[in-house]
Amino acid sequence: MPAKDDPVVIKKYANRRLYNTGTSTYVTLEDLAEMVKKGEEFSVQDAKTGEDITHSVLTQIIFELENKDGQNMLPIPFLRQLIAFYGDQMQMIVPSFLEQSMASFAKEQERFREQMKVAFGKTPMDMMKLNPMQALEEQTRRNMEMFQNAMRMFTAFPQGAQPESEKKPEKSDDLQELKEQIAAMQRKIDSMG
Repeated sequence: MPAKDDPVVIKKYANRRLYNTGTSTYVTLEDLAEMVKKGEEFSVQDAKTGEDITHSVLTQIIFELENKDGQNMLPIPFLRQLIAFYGDQMQMIVPSFLEQSMASFAKEQERFREQMKVAFGKTPMDMMKLNPMQALEEQTRRNMEMFQNAMRMFTAFPQGAQPESEKKPEKSDDLQELKEQIAAMQRKIDSMG
């Protein structure tokens, strides 16, 4: 059994079956794709020779995913450029450049997801699942929530609890009108939810 941090060994047999030595089960390319998405490390070895064939299996997974309807992530111009780099002087630089670019992209993607969660309480994928009206209502609700929280900061003392030095002899009609408008907006927001 591999140590906790060691990658799981997947053995590929001549009949093209893949065997996960960590779980003692046969797996598919889809299973390996899910392992990648979960961040699980693995290496694929030819069962007969012991040769590391991880690169070709990962490439095969990408090929399978690219052939699914609606799954194309690699645009044709990118594929053409990539093919053109094979055998070129730049071939040695391309892998590290792509690796660094993808690491940077993944970092930015995680930061974006966190910002969406903080701002809207949802991930970007959750936001895309909402229809446009729901997304607008959700954003309006969040904006009103932030507005109300800001208003609470400015009204540190509840009504009637202001210190004697700050009490005004008569209530301002403008302030009362503003409170009524906020209450009306709150009722409207509550009725939307």
